[in-house]
Amino acid sequence: MKYIASCSCGKDSLAMVLMLIEKQYPLDYVLFFDAGKEFKSIYKNWEKLTKILDKHKIAYRRLTPPKSFDYYFCEHAVKTRSGELKTGYSWCGGCTRWMTSIKVNVINSFYDLFLGEPIVEYIGIAKDEPDRIAFKRDDRTIKIYPLVLWDMSENDCLVKCYKSGFNWLEDNNVDLYDVLDRVSCYCCGNKNLRELKAIYKNLPEYWQKLREMQSKTNRPFRDTESIRDLEERFKEDFKDEDRSQN
Repeated sequence: MKYIASCSCGKDSLAMVLMLIEKQYPLDYVLFFDAGKEFKSIYKNWEKLTKILDKHKIAYRRLTPPKSFDYYFCEHAVKTRSGELKTGYSWCGGCTRWMTSIKVNVINSFYDLFLGEPIVEYIGIAKDEPDRIAFKRDDRTIKIYPLVLWDMSENDCLVKCYKSGFNWLEDNNVDLYDVLDRVSCYCCGNKNLRELKAIYKNLPEYWQKLREMQSKTNRPFRDTESIRDLEERFKEDFKDEDRSQN
């Protein structure tokens, strides 16, 4: 039996790993899947976490896709439902979460190293996300949701991480959880309008990266709006806000 935790280094999965260690749960590996489009503070937290794992003699792996995110985004040959070929999957999110499928395949390939040995997967989903919880067992894995068992909410997880010395400060000293709901990939198509506006206003480095990505695809980022369209919308919003304050 192998006990494995996946950790994105967001608040929930990070709090889970810290608690698993504190409560002395069996833990053989901690996996961090790096899609290649993470915020800088995520990488910093992973490095900090590996030092804790080393101290407790817990193994860990940083897993990556077979090819870069940018390759899949704008170069990979894709066959559409109509049978036509196009280049690149474009934005990842919603009903086209292609990187999630790649992530699952990469993690399953890691599990193959154990030659069919049963695996317990610790999954970092908080108690206030019941729609994401699926207690089930397949032929190979047993999925366990420790945060649910410990009655921990998303806010409890955030507090636990802060108290343990972790934060999500970017180079400009903006903490991601002060402006975003989730700290998934900065180019995640599931980001809501409020989060996108916060990135434009508070995290210009990443907004520029989104601009560059939009230049490589014709598909809008959100509904019918491209990154350029969203930028114009946000500029007008901020002008209106300034007018109302004057």
